[in-house]
Amino acid sequence: MDDKEKFEMEFVIQASPTLIYQYISTPSGLSEWFADNVNSRGELFTFIWDGSEEQAKLLSKKSGERVKFRWLNDDEEGATCYFEIRIQVDEITKDVSLMITDFAEEDEVEEGKMLWSNQISSLKQVLGSA
Repeated sequence: MDDKEKFEMEFVIQASPTLIYQYISTPSGLSEWFADNVNSRGELFTFIWDGSEEQAKLLSKKSGERVKFRWLNDDEEGATCYFEIRIQVDEITKDVSLMITDFAEEDEVEEGKMLWSNQISSLKQVLGSA
């Protein structure tokens, strides 16, 4: 059952889409900014923060463009929520943005947005774009 609210965010990043894609699609890239450590076995990614683990299934990815995951605990509850990180390049200005789509309980949306802002801030530092 889905009682989570979808939210979307956009972050402008001064870095090449190819470089950004390495950081959003690979365990080594994700462990630089998203979690303390990330392991993967096929479509199953294990994210580790301060000793706690969360597993997510890679639902889809398009090279150089986007990755989409679903947390396993959401999967087990039959939820259709996911989180997606998409690279968007403005055709005219060539500005690069990261588009985040995620879901959270209604009373946790602001917290979710703050978490993503912090995570993307870490990514920008790793990329030298901060």
